[in-house]
Amino acid sequence: MINQKIALVTGAGSGIGRAVAAALMNEGYRVVLAGRRSQPLEETAAAGGTPDNALVCQADVSDPHSVQELFAQVRAKFGRLDVLFNNAGIFTPGASLEDVSLEQWRSSVDVNLTGAFLCTQQAFRIMKAQDPMGGRIINNGSISAHAPRPNSVGYTATKHAMTGLTKSTSLDGRKYNIACGQIDIGNASTDMTDKMKKGVMQANGSIEAEATMDLQHVARAVVYMASLPLEANVQFMTVMATKMPFIGRG
Repeated sequence: MINQKIALVTGAGSGIGRAVAAALMNEGYRVVLAGRRSQPLEETAAAGGTPDNALVCQADVSDPHSVQELFAQVRAKFGRLDVLFNNAGIFTPGASLEDVSLEQWRSSVDVNLTGAFLCTQQAFRIMKAQDPMGGRIINNGSISAHAPRPNSVGYTATKHAMTGLTKSTSLDGRKYNIACGQIDIGNASTDMTDKMKKGVMQANGSIEAEATMDLQHVARAVVYMASLPLEANVQFMTVMATKMPFIGRG
């Protein structure tokens, strides 16, 4: 299809990234699947049901040279980029603030924040130069962009910073017709959230099981955000398990 839109999803090898990439492919997007390991990305391409709409690109978002090469492949293959979903992120082991190592802190910042910045910067360079000019960037924030869990200083700080990146991207992107929004997700059912069903620490120190929601609700929400014309934007959206302890957390 001549007018197929091009999307890039980071962290596309599992969880939210895989679900969103598959949903975009099923909507007719050509999707660049980015991640550190090629095999999971190949599995995502197959999971989308339309593997011809996928381009697998092994990349590490925390490495500037890797990010440059990723976007060079996008430019060479498609000549444009319509949607970037900044999804790649990590959880470092839970620990009280005073026990978090500098290495763990830097890992959180490098992947969760700097990775999103580097990809956004490269996306700007493509989107401002293409014809028609413009595009959309969607950042994966978190409920932790609003309220922390215990023992999560690195993740929480980077997700709060993601909100600042989203706002600055929205402002700086206006002159290039680049829209930017953020989806804050709470307890989508993935391998990383399975433990919540068994019980996780609450603010008062107790261990409680938490409700989760089907991952497809998140995928549909991102597809909706991506589908809007550039004259409209979802600036912030929260999609969460109805009964999770966010409203009233703590």
